[in-house]
Amino acid sequence: MEMQEVVNRAIRALIITAVVFAAMVWLLSAGAYLWIKVLHIVAVMSWMAGMLYLPRLFVNHVGLERGSTASDLLKGMEHRLLVYIINPAMIVSWCAGLWMAWRIFGFEGTWLWLKLALVLALSGFHGYLAKAVRDFAADRNVHSSRYWRFMNEVPTLIMILVVILVIVKPF
Repeated sequence: MEMQEVVNRAIRALIITAVVFAAMVWLLSAGAYLWIKVLHIVAVMSWMAGMLYLPRLFVNHVGLERGSTASDLLKGMEHRLLVYIINPAMIVSWCAGLWMAWRIFGFEGTWLWLKLALVLALSGFHGYLAKAVRDFAADRNVHSSRYWRFMNEVPTLIMILVVILVIVKPF
């Protein structure tokens, strides 16, 4: 049943993203580019801040006694970070980014397709972290603090590669 819940959450996020993106395409002209770009940058910054902070919370959570006050506090922090910051920021990042990819770049350029692939990978990692939040909430974490320190580097590496593709456009 847990897998079905994950699939349902992913479907809801995709539907929300598709509806917002469709509304943006329909309502906004190419003249909105700079405002969409600002929205995209702010959303990506928020998404990345959450994606970098959440594994650090896990690092601290691993060593706590299950059921302790500190563990319960971190469970709440992890949940709120995911639900109120990371999830909405990802959706806005995707919507604004897809709008620019379609409206401004016409989905042309190898750099853009590589960026989209990396953002898709980051979205998959986002899903992995969301599952970890549920695992910590149910006291089912099986990973060490060292593991979560390593996982904390994944979004950093993806972010660096995306920034290089966007700024340098090497392909």
